[in-house]
Amino acid sequence: MNNLFKINNKLAIVTGSSRGIGKSLALALANSGCDLILTARSKNELKEVNTEIERIGRRCWYFETDFADVNKIKEFYKNLSNKRLFPDILINNAGTEEVKPSLEVDEKLWDKIIDTNLKGAFFSSQCFALQLKNINKPGSIINLGSLSSSIGIPTATAYTSSKSGILGMTKALSAEWANYNIRVNSIAPGYFRTSLTEVFYSDENWQKTMLDKIPMKRFGKMEDLYGITILLASDASSYITGQIFYIDGGFISSI
Repeated sequence: MNNLFKINNKLAIVTGSSRGIGKSLALALANSGCDLILTARSKNELKEVNTEIERIGRRCWYFETDFADVNKIKEFYKNLSNKRLFPDILINNAGTEEVKPSLEVDEKLWDKIIDTNLKGAFFSSQCFALQLKNINKPGSIINLGSLSSSIGIPTATAYTSSKSGILGMTKALSAEWANYNIRVNSIAPGYFRTSLTEVFYSDENWQKTMLDKIPMKRFGKMEDLYGITILLASDASSYITGQIFYIDGGFISSI
């Protein structure tokens, strides 16, 4: 039974892995025996994560790239092929968020959020799937969703649109790529404290309001995401595809 959950010597891409959830998931995979390919826009931060993973004893490669740019995504995957790196797992984590009243959102902000969160995840998935299809290799894609994949959040229309799109994309790709033995799922963290969400946690009234809405009465900890990630990366989930898993302390089920 334990062998089902093993990811020893598998190779995973984690986008946006220089900090926050991406970094935590990369380290969790490494501690479970997985080798890593890291990507982000900050080379210095990537280098630090790379060092941590190598200290664990796993192999690691890192690439500075912008997953909002389709040409750079294609260049990244071409580079992997040239290096004969054929990953088993893709975690589409790269993302951005900016809270602003919808009447004030301009095209530049809209494109920035949609391009990073949704377009980047799609073309990353496409390149990953093409690479695996060409060598007849199975794989697992894990897309990072959000509570806003299912609920509307005021002043976050572009972000909510991108994460709702992640849910739809996950379902569509899972149905289309099942024939290639490529599974596509999504994990949707609830309220987790990261550099991206720090602005909210500085408001004590906001914290109290949110805690009152979470049945488990606490915010998420990074380790709360590890189990589901390892499950979806491993053979234990070989018959799971097209699903979104809310890691939210019961928030979605209670509204």
